[in-house]
Amino acid sequence: MTTTQFPINLGAYQRVTLDPSVNTLTDEQRAALKANIELCRDAIVFFTATGAARGVGGHTGGPYDTVPEVMILDALFHSQPDNFVPIFFDEAGHRVGTQYLMATLNGDLPAEQLMRYREAHQRLPGHPELGLTPGVKFSSGRLGHMWPYVNGVALANPGKTVFCLGSDGSQQEGNDAEAARLAVAQHINVKLLIDDNDVTIAGHPSQYLGGYSVKKTLEGHGLKVLECNGEDIDALYANICEAINTPGPVAVILKRPMCPGIEGLEGSNHGHDVISVDGALKYLEAKGHTAAVEILKSIPKPKNEYQFLGSSDKMGSNRNVFGEAVVEVLSGLDEETRKSSVLVVDSDLEGSCGLAQIRKAHPEIFISGGIQERGNLSAAAGFGMAKGKQGIFATFSAFLEMCVSEITMARLNYSNLLCHFSHAGIDDMADNTCHFGINNMFADNGLDDGYETRLYFPADANQMRAVVKAVFHDPGLRFIFSTRSKVPMLLDTAGNELFGGDYTFTPGKDELVREGSAGYIVTFGDSVYRALDAVERLKQEGIEVGLVNKSTLNVVDEEMMAKIGKAPFVLVTEAFNRRTGLGSRFGSWLLERGYTPKFAYLGTHEEGCGGLWEQYPHQGIDPVGIMAKVKELVG
Repeated sequence: MTTTQFPINLGAYQRVTLDPSVNTLTDEQRAALKANIELCRDAIVFFTATGAARGVGGHTGGPYDTVPEVMILDALFHSQPDNFVPIFFDEAGHRVGTQYLMATLNGDLPAEQLMRYREAHQRLPGHPELGLTPGVKFSSGRLGHMWPYVNGVALANPGKTVFCLGSDGSQQEGNDAEAARLAVAQHINVKLLIDDNDVTIAGHPSQYLGGYSVKKTLEGHGLKVLECNGEDIDALYANICEAINTPGPVAVILKRPMCPGIEGLEGSNHGHDVISVDGALKYLEAKGHTAAVEILKSIPKPKNEYQFLGSSDKMGSNRNVFGEAVVEVLSGLDEETRKSSVLVVDSDLEGSCGLAQIRKAHPEIFISGGIQERGNLSAAAGFGMAKGKQGIFATFSAFLEMCVSEITMARLNYSNLLCHFSHAGIDDMADNTCHFGINNMFADNGLDDGYETRLYFPADANQMRAVVKAVFHDPGLRFIFSTRSKVPMLLDTAGNELFGGDYTFTPGKDELVREGSAGYIVTFGDSVYRALDAVERLKQEGIEVGLVNKSTLNVVDEEMMAKIGKAPFVLVTEAFNRRTGLGSRFGSWLLERGYTPKFAYLGTHEEGCGGLWEQYPHQGIDPVGIMAKVKELVG
């Protein structure tokens, strides 16, 4: 692949000269822009589809949609470089394909590199990261985080125009309301180009968020708002010119369907994610890109060939099992009790967090809340304020950091709230560093005498089901974590499923997975099966190491602590942030009780490498890294 020539001739890209004081295009300018749009859209379909072929996912629709405005901006930046901050700031981070393509067209990135999209160690992760990818000029972070930042960039560059690409999805985030108010009040010269295609991951805002209007919202904040068909190049250019020639903040809302011109995806929320290989082949064949078709057909999907000891070949998706387990509990309630006592609030991620199963089984207690995590968590918490009621909320673990203040308010109001934060840790995280769910212990931010908060991270699908059933009716704040990746079922020493059969989960109790005389490894979640593999391999080498599954993260099990505290060493290994995770607390817990084994902890400590399972060895927390640390501890 590294020697294969990029099959679409990006050398055909035309440099167009534009003067925003003239708001009409010549025939020559129009033709060149249209040719560039087609060229770049074809390229985006192709190289994002390599991610689909490789199994690392990605996003096609967002960067594909916004090509027309990006082509105009690129021409403006090159025509009048002193008048603009020449960065394609974008607050929809999943549109990273735009950044990689423009880096290539501007000579910073080899075109062939695009074919390694989202692959591990290829510096093309699922969101742009400053300093990682040549030609990428900003880190987008999570959805809806860039406009407030761009306000500051504009203030630092007086006399220049700064653009921020937005979307109807990112505009749902509360950050943008704050950014709009500041931009208007301070007359900041920032221009928003908002792709308003009525599509987010879970559906159509016009259907699930009635009353929401990007145009009316921004006008209400005091912005000048223009609107046009984003596929009409003349209207698009005229509106961008008007925005540039109008001092202060201006938003141009671009109406278009998702993935215009792509059969099977146009207007569909499925276009938000990466195009399927079959869909890309059909598109590229119709465009005559035979070389691209052949390359796409030849890409193998990599597989982790490592054979983990101590767990079965049977895999389970904990993030989906959460929803299935909740449905089982809810189905045991009569309809009146269910409707009066439970409310489920989704934040546009129902399919990723297991809430879709709840919506399908019990739609009467389900709300599609849109992309507004802080408000949705608080709404669920408010429902659970009274005794006998509880709210259920779910989103990605990376977004827990956005909700810390709301979690505090839920605690202060004695709410009964069950939260599922999926995509915890780093496994299968091609979106990379900004989407790592590694600071989850922030949820446990109350005082010692405060309202009860419990953090749970089940080790496999059997335990997830048991955890949900055990804690569902408990009062207080309960946080259950799961990974994006599937995990295998853990086995006991006899080869039976460790958490199968009549297993019941006891909150606050650690579980002994394996006995050991040399010392103990303490871990949780998807780190358990990796640590178990290390334990089994170390025993083959004559090093008898024990393993403890600490599925309740923030409660000290005194009985287990007394057992492992007397061992020669204790090693905590986890995918959480080494600075804020379990390991950062566990050594203090030991010392407070007078235990002084050798102590060490492994955790996520570096920015990501992209890819899927490759994130674990990259951080040194895979079985190889664990075994090396154990051997260091035993001398």
